[in-house]
Amino acid sequence: MAALLLGAVMLAVQLQPVPSRPAVSGAEPGQQELVGKAATLQGEVPEGAAPNGSAQQLPQTIIIGVRKGGTRALLEMLSLHPDVAAAENEVHFFDWEEHYSQGLGWYLRQMPFSSPHQLTVEKTPAYFTSPQVPERVHSMNPSIRLLLILRDPSERVLSDYTQVFYNHVQKHKPYPSIEEFLVRDGRLNVDYKALNRSLYHVHMHNWLRFFPLRRIHIVDGDRLIRDPFPEIQKVERFLKLSPQINASNFYFNKTKGFYCLRDGGRDRCLHESKGRAHPQVDPKLLNKLHEYFHEPNKKFFELVGRTFDWH
Repeated sequence: MAALLLGAVMLAVQLQPVPSRPAVSGAEPGQQELVGKAATLQGEVPEGAAPNGSAQQLPQTIIIGVRKGGTRALLEMLSLHPDVAAAENEVHFFDWEEHYSQGLGWYLRQMPFSSPHQLTVEKTPAYFTSPQVPERVHSMNPSIRLLLILRDPSERVLSDYTQVFYNHVQKHKPYPSIEEFLVRDGRLNVDYKALNRSLYHVHMHNWLRFFPLRRIHIVDGDRLIRDPFPEIQKVERFLKLSPQINASNFYFNKTKGFYCLRDGGRDRCLHESKGRAHPQVDPKLLNKLHEYFHEPNKKFFELVGRTFDWH
């Protein structure tokens, strides 16, 4: 009799249902697989670490670039939406070997805690120009939605230089003038890395090898600076988010010279490192820069089927 009772108890234990993460309503092909990956990897997160029943999720959206295109502004504006949970820092998972070699478990642990209904977003601007990244992102989730914010290529080059210049200034280190980078032997220095980053059609070709254009939403970074609300509305629609961000969430700060955010009565602006004045460049050299990007810009417009108000 005792053996019979023990057997019944053992059978009851074995039949206990195994908890699983609920299916995502309306998940697209590949999305449910992503949820499954996250659920499997959750075992690596310490027990009790999730506050209020939230959990870390692999991102369903990535801001892939471009460097100095306005990625931080885009992320901050998108974070106004209650259904968005954004990673605070640039993760550099897909482009840095020391991170990628640690696997998706490491990547998951870099994500913010979020509710099941929230969209997890991370941004790493270097992804757009890193050749190995598109295939790696596709391997994680072929249905992921990608955000790419671009600016006038010439202006982006100047912003790129400005950031590095001020980084050196803060460390009390000398740094060459922008002319020394842009000109070599009397000609435009096409080996300057900042120029390469602005050859958008080259990098876009690489992404379109793995993702259809409908999976990549291009944000006009110049328009986002001048009038952010319409651009953010387009992002909401692309991500299939309910329209929660309003024009009242933005106000122009005359002192800083750009738009700041108003969230629940709290005002916040981007870091002082954003919106810095560009160096003065000789007009002739600037014209050379514009001429250099003329044909690459045309190729990019043809590739994506739309035009931008660039020089």
